[in-house]
Amino acid sequence: MRFKTAFLAVGLMGATAISGCSTIGLNYSTASYSSVTDAGYVLPAIPRAKVPPQYLRQEVRYDGAEEPGTIIVDTGAKFLYLVLGGGKAMRYGIGVGKEGFEWNGTARVALKREWPRWTPPSEMIKRKPELAEFRGGMEPGLQNPLGARALYLFNKRGDTGYRLHGTPEWWSIGKAMSSGCIRLMNQDIIDLYNRAQVGAKVIVK
Repeated sequence: MRFKTAFLAVGLMGATAISGCSTIGLNYSTASYSSVTDAGYVLPAIPRAKVPPQYLRQEVRYDGAEEPGTIIVDTGAKFLYLVLGGGKAMRYGIGVGKEGFEWNGTARVALKREWPRWTPPSEMIKRKPELAEFRGGMEPGLQNPLGARALYLFNKRGDTGYRLHGTPEWWSIGKAMSSGCIRLMNQDIIDLYNRAQVGAKVIVK
């Protein structure tokens, strides 16, 4: 499978097309990262000028064989792709698991949750005893580690324990610093949540 950037927002007036494809205006990226009120929570605007441009959400060309709706996570490049069909995919910047917490394989989206509760696994509580207060779950909110949305990954053995989820820590995108889950900026996980379907195939490589 190969991806090629088709649209890259640049400058202050618009976007430059790559490979002869039609353009998407800069307003798309600006609107994507503005402040959002969602379910009573006010997500702050993300300072997009401080985010490396390759990690901003953008449409790219896709010439692989996976069906539309498939999610492909490239942990090495720190990108997540949602195959759109018609030779296109939506690309999102991600943060990934730090050394010792990586995971790869094939799964599916079994559940989707808006403003989910976060329950640290017992292994994490052993490493960080201060998290014991959240053994019964942390209430949703702006500081919740799962952010505004979460997609839960299951495989043939059941719950993998890994999630595609939001984060308030936009500066962590493009880095390896999570406990294995795949994190997106909150505005991006909302976009992915609205596009992805329960049952979607997820390939993590």
